Amino acid sequence: MSSSFLSMSRAFKRSVVGACMVLAGMAATTVATPAAAEVKLGLSDWPGWVAWYVAEQKGFFKKYGADVKLVWFANYTDSIGALSSGQLDANSQTWSDTLGPLAKGLPLKAILVNDNSAGNDALMVGPKITSFAQLKGKKVALEQYSISHFVLATALAKNGMKLGDVKIVNLSAGDAAAAFISGKVDAAVLWNPWVHQIEASGKGKALFTSKDMPGLVPDLLVAQDKAIQTKRKELVGVIKAWFDTEKFIREQPAEAAKIMSKVVSMSPEEYTVFLPGTKFFDAAANTQAFDAKNALSLSSTAPTIAAFLTQYKLIDGKPDAVKGIDGTLVQDALK
Repeated sequence: MSSSFLSMSRAFKRSVVGACMVLAGMAATTVATPAAAEVKLGLSDWPGWVAWYVAEQKGFFKKYGADVKLVWFANYTDSIGALSSGQLDANSQTWSDTLGPLAKGLPLKAILVNDNSAGNDALMVGPKITSFAQLKGKKVALEQYSISHFVLATALAKNGMKLGDVKIVNLSAGDAAAAFISGKVDAAVLWNPWVHQIEASGKGKALFTSKDMPGLVPDLLVAQDKAIQTKRKELVGVIKAWFDTEKFIREQPAEAAKIMSKVVSMSPEEYTVFLPGTKFFDAAANTQAFDAKNALSLSSTAPTIAAFLTQYKLIDGKPDAVKGIDGTLVQDALK
């Protein structure tokens, strides 16, 4: 495992417990209060969010009159705290990590879907395991209560099993990958680059991936209500810039990977691993995501995600998902 791979902490650890950590005690950050005409947009290390640097470097923000300051957070959970405490106008965070603050009644709204994980998260098993039934009683390594835990719970439920049917071994993603490769555990739930590394080593294959649970691992742009009210024009410009960004990544992936990889100190070749497993959302996909009648929309998938968070006491109270969604900015961007 290369040092650059080890540095990818999902946030790359897009952990579903992030919201709980920051709500338990808002950590102080050095982010200043946004200026009136400037949109302070927080982001962390995940392809759908690192892509904002493509928008910046290709001039898409300026094209649509949006004065945007990208604020990088090495620690993803710090970005959630910064948004929740009003120190950012908008932040790049998961739907699961937004439901916690919503359960607390914080004035936040999802205004854009950047992407869905579509293969970057996977349940990896050895060559001898070919079915879910063979997983019963086996050791599965993962980061407890993270997205990986949610992926495993979903995978088992879809195949007539429950979490109690396997033995969960709580390890960090890197350690989980090492434990799997060395044969200390029978399976592991990981995200890239570890998924790719295991496949390349020939030690294992994916039995289930986030591609098999569409709509359940969405990565969003979430804004403060106050910012929507006072900087709506700029935020609509940000969304327009995103649509140009998605198009650029789709049509010029090599150049996009070059820009994105530099942000996280990786080579373009290493970074291209993440692109196929990230379903970047264009205008049409966003329209569907904000359509409550769509089975894969944010409002439709929220109960499933909230049920997992509630079961493991990761959120207090019941989040009002509908109240935390505002698709009108996407509509404005498409006019």
